[in-house]
Amino acid sequence: MSKYLQIQKSIITTYRSSIFKPFVAAINEYELIEDGDKIAVCLSGGKDSMLMAMCFEELKKHRKKHFDLLFLSMDPGYNQANREQVRRNFDLFEIDAVVFNSDIFKVTTSVDGAPCYLCARMRRGHLYSKARELGCNKIALGHHFDDCIETILMGILYNGRVQTMMPKLKSKNFEGMQLIRPMYHIQEKDILNWVKYNDLNFIKCGCPLSEDCEDPKTSKRGEVKKIIASLQINNPTAAQNIFKSVYNINLDAVIGYNNLGKQFTFLDNY
Repeated sequence: MSKYLQIQKSIITTYRSSIFKPFVAAINEYELIEDGDKIAVCLSGGKDSMLMAMCFEELKKHRKKHFDLLFLSMDPGYNQANREQVRRNFDLFEIDAVVFNSDIFKVTTSVDGAPCYLCARMRRGHLYSKARELGCNKIALGHHFDDCIETILMGILYNGRVQTMMPKLKSKNFEGMQLIRPMYHIQEKDILNWVKYNDLNFIKCGCPLSEDCEDPKTSKRGEVKKIIASLQINNPTAAQNIFKSVYNINLDAVIGYNNLGKQFTFLDNY
């Protein structure tokens, strides 16, 4: 059996309950795929998006929905080592990806600080644009459960607002396009276990401004990841409770909220 087939098989054997079932569950729960979709599966070269590609290929075998896949990879300005690692993994995973270049890293490294938000927005815009050009109506990103709960806590701690990373979004700038996140219920620890089990190597974010984009000393996301890990020591359900909190917002017990761009306060209906 080839290395690729071993990797693919592990998703539906060893990691069926922790990876493939949650993948399918998110797709069903949030209605992420519809008949006739052409989905651009966006591959950064990291572990999350490459696992997502494998899950999509497995899902397509089941034929419960009729949809097409296109594997799309953007090089935002990776160094040569990262570029070669991405290409090796495409070969290993037998992925024929459409690869295109952008100058995102050149732009983001010219501004002050470590502009992760700007980088993320620019990446999304380039991916939407290229996907639409190639006839796709959706882009799929590899954000997982931990990304979601970290985003919730980051919003509270650094921006003073309660919001989450949504499982799907309609694009405001690219009419008819949607973003979906089918890895929404998959925990990062299970992805790391899958990587170790198959002896795989992936790039991290590749950002030239940071050697490690999850280092709590230099990254807000890394700092929040460390906070959640410390909470889990005495409260094993802490992560799940953070996730559940955005399902159970009680509007009778909040001072204010925003809906469709309009701000409301509890005094409006007091």
